[in-house]
Amino acid sequence: MNKLPRPAPERLPLQGRYARLVPLHAGHAADLYAASAGEENRARFNYLFEPQPQKLADVETWIKTVNSSFDKLYFAVIDKRSGRCEGRQALMRIVPEHGCIELGGIYWGPAIARSRVSTEACYLHLQYAFETLGYRRFEWKCNDLNAASKDAALRFGFRAEGVFRQHMILKGKNRDTAWFSIIDGEWLAVKAAFEAWLAPENFDEQGRQLTRLMTQK
Repeated sequence: MNKLPRPAPERLPLQGRYARLVPLHAGHAADLYAASAGEENRARFNYLFEPQPQKLADVETWIKTVNSSFDKLYFAVIDKRSGRCEGRQALMRIVPEHGCIELGGIYWGPAIARSRVSTEACYLHLQYAFETLGYRRFEWKCNDLNAASKDAALRFGFRAEGVFRQHMILKGKNRDTAWFSIIDGEWLAVKAAFEAWLAPENFDEQGRQLTRLMTQK
C-alpha cells in the first residue's frame, strides 16, 4: 500500500491519443456552450446540479464559479481531431489522507458521448489517480435514476457498491445516489481492458468499434 497521505491532484494537462484534458478556463466557454445548448441537449442536464445554460454568459459565470472551488478541479475535454472543447469533468471529493478521489461533474456533449474521446477522458484521470498520485480508491457517483451514468460506470470497470437512499434534494426532488468504485488492486486489469479497446486497430475506417470494452470479468 502506498504511504499516506498521497499528493493532492494538480490542474495539469493530460494527453491521450484521441482526447486531451486541460484545466477548464474562460476560453472554453463558447465551445462548451455550443456543446450543451439547445432543446436536443436539455435531457442531458436532468441529473446535473446546474441547469442547462440558456446563453453564453451562463457558461462563463459557471466556469468562474467552479474554478473558485478548492475541492473540485474541472478539466475541459478536448477532441484532438477537431481541437474543440466538447465536454468537461472534474476531480472532486479529494481525500489525500485516505488516497480517495472521485470523477464527477461530467458533461460529455453529443459529439463525444459514448465515443473514444469520452472513454479516453475517463481513462486519463484513472491513470493519473492510480499511477501518478498513487491513490487507493477512485469513485463514481450518480443519481440512481440515471441509467446511462450507471451503465457507463460499469462499462468503465467501476463496481457497484450500493445506493444511499434519500441522499440529497436536487432541483427540488429526492435523489438516491448510486455509488461505484475502482480500487488500486483492480487497476491493472481495468487499464489493460481500456488500452485494448482504445488501440487504433480496434476500430474500422468509420471509427466503429470491433470489440466492446470489457472491463468486467
